[in-house]
Amino acid sequence: MKHTLSALVQDQPGVLTRIAGMFARRGFNIDSLTVGPTERPGISRITMVVQGDEHDVEQMTKQLYKLIDVLKVTDITHVPCVERELMLVKVNASPDTRSAIMDVAQMFRARIVDVAEESLTLEVTGDPGKMVAIIKMLTSFGIREIARTGLVALTRESGVNTEYLKQHPTLVTI
Repeated sequence: MKHTLSALVQDQPGVLTRIAGMFARRGFNIDSLTVGPTERPGISRITMVVQGDEHDVEQMTKQLYKLIDVLKVTDITHVPCVERELMLVKVNASPDTRSAIMDVAQMFRARIVDVAEESLTLEVTGDPGKMVAIIKMLTSFGIREIARTGLVALTRESGVNTEYLKQHPTLVTI
């Protein structure tokens, strides 16, 4: 199962190397990794998507806390979160398929950021499910290149779990 870990770390040279090295030494793979500054100067947030069961994630968390610059680690997999990712995708686009690709882009609220004679490049922002869905739609046109940022996530202060509500639409009343 995939887990999302959010870690607050001191913004020091080498902290990312130490974290990645610790995961590698223990045979854990990081599927997605993003790092950026937080609202507090000198503190960065690292969001990692990792494979493993509950025991594996518990071990990863314990090992992270042993690193000097790690301040806090939270498994936010089962916590209501806002999750986003940015993806650039370059797609083959002949004159015959260009309008169909533009329709797909519009359907997913993607922006066309580059137009070339034989391709279109789209910018897509959203949750990981949206990324998978648009890739499926664009595959038939021929995808030339994909670049993805990795997941960024923050817990929802409201506590509203939109994934739960999607699975139980009868709970949503207006």
